[in-house]
Amino acid sequence: MLVTTTETVPNHTVRATLGQVFGVVVRSRGLGGNITASLRSIVGGEIPEYTRLIEDTRRHAIDRMVQNATLMGANAIVMMRFDSGEIAQSMNEVVAYGTAVILDPAPE
Repeated sequence: MLVTTTETVPNHTVRATLGQVFGVVVRSRGLGGNITASLRSIVGGEIPEYTRLIEDTRRHAIDRMVQNATLMGANAIVMMRFDSGEIAQSMNEVVAYGTAVILDPAPE
């Protein structure tokens, strides 16, 4: 399935707009990971444990969004965005959302 952050797709036309679609994931870093990340923050720089957590969470949110769009009969998602937030200071929520559409190749 095509997932794009743009409103239009070159050489395609939107035949139908099916509605909003989203994928939500809430993750928590384990105690050991939090301790390791806290120690790394003392030195400064990237905290790879959190980077991997966020990357994996975003991929998982996109997968869920695509599953929802597929159930709606879409073949593409346009205007995809991410939103994230913190829950209870120990969990991170990531939402991938966009508009489920049916795209057709543009007539030549």
